[in-house]
Amino acid sequence: MPELPEVEVTRRGIDPLVQGARVLDVRLGKPLRWPLGRDPQALRGLRLGAVERRGKYLWLPLQGAPELPSQGLLIHLGMSGSVRVLAQPEPPGAHEHFQLDTDRGSLRLNDPRRFGAVVWSAALEAQPAARLLARLGLEPFDPALTAARFHAALRQRQTSIKAVLLGGEVVVGAGNIYACEALFHAGIDPRCRAADLGTQRAARLLQALRQTLAQAMAAGGSTLRDFRDAHGTNGRFQQQAAVYGREGEPCGVCGTRLRRIVQAQRSSFFCPRCQRR
Repeated sequence: MPELPEVEVTRRGIDPLVQGARVLDVRLGKPLRWPLGRDPQALRGLRLGAVERRGKYLWLPLQGAPELPSQGLLIHLGMSGSVRVLAQPEPPGAHEHFQLDTDRGSLRLNDPRRFGAVVWSAALEAQPAARLLARLGLEPFDPALTAARFHAALRQRQTSIKAVLLGGEVVVGAGNIYACEALFHAGIDPRCRAADLGTQRAARLLQALRQTLAQAMAAGGSTLRDFRDAHGTNGRFQQQAAVYGREGEPCGVCGTRLRRIVQAQRSSFFCPRCQRR
């Protein structure tokens, strides 16, 4: 599933290609997770503003309608989605279910499983965008997310730290791969109760999470199955993961065989010696 690094890599890839472009046409394929919620014809002639990201959502502002100055498209990549921009027209692929044709190329959402979505909203603060974004926690690199604030939020959670990271209500973007990696680098067992983390361990985890996400973005994200960036290139982070997907291999720090357990139907990979409860 594309997580924060993959979505940010996508944003960085498409923004310079479509910012300022004028919409010529909008074409819909098979139904996605949620309907567009707007007549595609009403989007013709509008211009795309700077592409933004909130958590795992992309926001494409649509400018040029005085009555709706803050409208835009909220895009979620679902389980298997990716977005690319084609400079030259070509027939849509079998899994391309949304196509935004502009005077600078064609932006397309490829989503084999169709769990992704493109939703129109009058503004980020209006429905349906406001509802979809309402429960998201702070961005991991937001200066407002201090170590003290992070620790205070964890103290209120009685579930495992892995579940809290995946939940996204404390901090967004820590998908399964990156949660496993951050917990390893912080030396914390994924089964540890979030409320039991002390000040220093919480600060170490926040730092490890930020470092992990930054490294993932620098590597173009992770490609386990379907993800491609805006130029069709695979992510490379999975090749340098310390624990994720490496069950039975020796830990790179202590040599102990790495383990895999299942938490809430998600695999957690960890070192039973380096990571303490």
